[in-house]
Amino acid sequence: MQRYYFSVHFLPKQANLALLTGRCISIMHGFILKHNIERMGVTFPNWSDSSIGNVIAFVHPDKGILNTFIEQAYFVDMQDCGFFKLSQVLAVPENCQEIRFIRNQAVAKIFTGESRRRLKRLQKRALARGEDFNPKKLVAPREVDIFHRVAMTSKSSQEDYILHIQKQNADCQAEPVFSNYGFSSNEKFKGTVPDLSPFIESN
Repeated sequence: MQRYYFSVHFLPKQANLALLTGRCISIMHGFILKHNIERMGVTFPNWSDSSIGNVIAFVHPDKGILNTFIEQAYFVDMQDCGFFKLSQVLAVPENCQEIRFIRNQAVAKIFTGESRRRLKRLQKRALARGEDFNPKKLVAPREVDIFHRVAMTSKSSQEDYILHIQKQNADCQAEPVFSNYGFSSNEKFKGTVPDLSPFIESN
């Protein structure tokens, strides 16, 4: 299946990558919902163990959809201000390696704040059922593969939340089935995206 992409390069040297990445994904999320679009994936060509990287790219089988998406006011304004550098909409090169970027919500459960919120929810439900709340002793944190955070803000509630993203190699190209955030998951969404790292400048 032929696919197309465009990349967004964050130019400021001291950029908050989690915040800028989250803003771009929010724009994509709104675009997808407004136009009822499926099959749009996100890839991070400059991903490393220490950073999500200063480039995000959007991938879709329909070049026209990406040509419309790249004209969103946020991208245009940020490029005009010198904060972003946008590529053209390009064909994904042949023989790219395939990868998945997975939103893994289970990662959040290892953090104290998230555990506390989860216990409060469970306590509230138990009290609503008229039951005693006796939480099991917390299990020692398990080891988790490398992940990076993406900072998001809900448009409806204005509450901040975090997406925990992990990278996974894939043997072959899979059908582009992604969440409305452009990510795969451990269960429902198994889409792959091309590894564009050999084709994207790092600076």
